[in-house]
Amino acid sequence: MDTLTNIKKEILSAYQFRHATKEFDSSKKINAEDFQFILETGRLSPSSFGFEPWRFVVVQSMEIREKLLPFTWGAQKQLPTASHFVLILSRQPKNMAADSNYIQEMMKNVQLLPPHVIEMKTKLYDKFLKADFKLQENERAMFEWGARQTYLALGNMMTAAAQIGIDSCPIEGFDKAEIERILVEEGILDIEHFGIACMVAFGYRLTDPREKTRQTTEQVVRWVE
Repeated sequence: MDTLTNIKKEILSAYQFRHATKEFDSSKKINAEDFQFILETGRLSPSSFGFEPWRFVVVQSMEIREKLLPFTWGAQKQLPTASHFVLILSRQPKNMAADSNYIQEMMKNVQLLPPHVIEMKTKLYDKFLKADFKLQENERAMFEWGARQTYLALGNMMTAAAQIGIDSCPIEGFDKAEIERILVEEGILDIEHFGIACMVAFGYRLTDPREKTRQTTEQVVRWVE
């Protein structure tokens, strides 16, 4: 069997292995090197226009987790037992506007674009926000657009974790306003610049899951020749 075929099998095996782990073995911890690898796959993930609207907050404090628990109904077992628990934040709409300091600094200091390219990209991006997707006229839609991009990083981190035998669970089951209130009170969240998009728990499964169920390829794929 050639190398490429083996790689494909390994990747599909990771997807079969991955499931939304409801409870972790709290006695097993992910080592620092492995978790840094998981975070790196999030950092290297793609984003619209390359503007990286995310921030990853790793909550290892059990005291903070306990404060989040009453308002995180989708993680009642994951919060207390996960080896690592990550809050994925997305930038607020004003930070994602074409003329914002964040976007301009991203193009200048991260993407290292020359001034004439920055000017051109700013105009293109502004048109995208205001005309093509009509995002800037609706703050909630603008935030959710950034949050959708964080799911690219979320998916990549979970897949990377599965490829090295680490379990995960993505979580949307929480009261956004209450979670943000707690994070602000704890000095974790700068609400002027970020809001919470989703959560994800990592660790090692306590019990084996049931067999994975999915629709067939024919049900989810349409070819247009």
